Amino acid sequence: MSHGILSQILDYANRANPYPLYEELRKTPVFHDGTGPYVISTYYDIQSLLHDPRLSSDSRNLAATAGDPLAEGGDEEATALPPSFLKLDPPEHDRLRRMTNRPFGPPHSPRRVDGMRGGLKDIVTGLIDNLGDTEGIDLVDQFAYPFPVTMICQLLGVPREDEARFHVWADTLAASLDPDPESDPAERQRKTHDSRMELGMYLAGLIEERRKDPGDDMLSQLAVGHGPDESMSTMELLSTAALLLIAGHETTVNLITNGMLTLLRNPDVLQQLRREPGLAVPLVEELLRFEPPVQLLPQRTPLVDIEVRGITIPKGSSMWLILASGNRDPDRFENPDRFDPHRKDVQHLGLGSGIHSCFGAPLARLEAQLALSELARRLENPRLLEDPPPYRQNAVLRGPRHLRIACDGIRP
Repeated sequence: MSHGILSQILDYANRANPYPLYEELRKTPVFHDGTGPYVISTYYDIQSLLHDPRLSSDSRNLAATAGDPLAEGGDEEATALPPSFLKLDPPEHDRLRRMTNRPFGPPHSPRRVDGMRGGLKDIVTGLIDNLGDTEGIDLVDQFAYPFPVTMICQLLGVPREDEARFHVWADTLAASLDPDPESDPAERQRKTHDSRMELGMYLAGLIEERRKDPGDDMLSQLAVGHGPDESMSTMELLSTAALLLIAGHETTVNLITNGMLTLLRNPDVLQQLRREPGLAVPLVEELLRFEPPVQLLPQRTPLVDIEVRGITIPKGSSMWLILASGNRDPDRFENPDRFDPHRKDVQHLGLGSGIHSCFGAPLARLEAQLALSELARRLENPRLLEDPPPYRQNAVLRGPRHLRIACDGIRP
């Protein structure tokens, strides 16, 4: 195996199709080139490590990040926010995640996500109605990008009139997740820092208002917090709200865009979805396997020396779990490179697994199901104008930066 396979995975030239590289990687299930991270690429290994309490998600436990091209710069430190629960271990992780889940899902708020169905449908309808010139639609800028931000604003209870400002912050923070060889790093860092600060100040103001006068939105319920865990500190609340915004935005954009790209490459499936909107449910699961929005988890480290397939991974080492590779592991999935929405058994790793499995999964699934079934139903004879499309720089949150399509018209 070439010494540079990790740099090949990170190399933009391979963004449109990293899957042959993952296949190469699976030949060495625990890959370590002596200096970089330990890379795990097969389904069962990843699955078991995601459930292994000896693995930490807290970067403070990393002994060394030398040689790890994805080691994080301290973005939270810049704004003095505590780490979000995504980057914490039990018991802190469990307390914050449990508190965030009270207003989001069962048992305390069993109808939260289902109750958003009508609002979601309205947003999707409005965006499709306004696509304009059918000869040149950019599905990212005109549809997949604005959709989840509008949704998260509604979830958190951001007033309608402030949504535009929220979009600007989300754009800047999303851009900061992508490497950008063209830009001036200092200038970029300043913009990102300013956006974080402005978003933080805005949310802090909103939290104060909600504490005085709570509504039935998620931010209100987190701000007044009733339950065995007491309530979150304002700082914890800010971290959590920022996490929901950023994590809930980027990934959903990629899921919808990858979904439409996959459908346009599989026109028979697109026709079928148009006829049977219910197909959207298994189709989104297969999509999460076939083109997962989060390709790999680079932020894991063992708390003690652990052994994987006879190889000892020392405590504090950097580990990458390549979810997208596990999802195409032929030892787990038959014909893994085939997109098949009728696949009988799709226990994919697209939303992770274990204690950090995707918090927003129920909402992400619903957003993607509605978006894809409505696009399939309403776009007449849609076709790709560019294949492969231009991708975002990011190798971890992988998805098209633009998806240019044309269609003959838009059905009512």
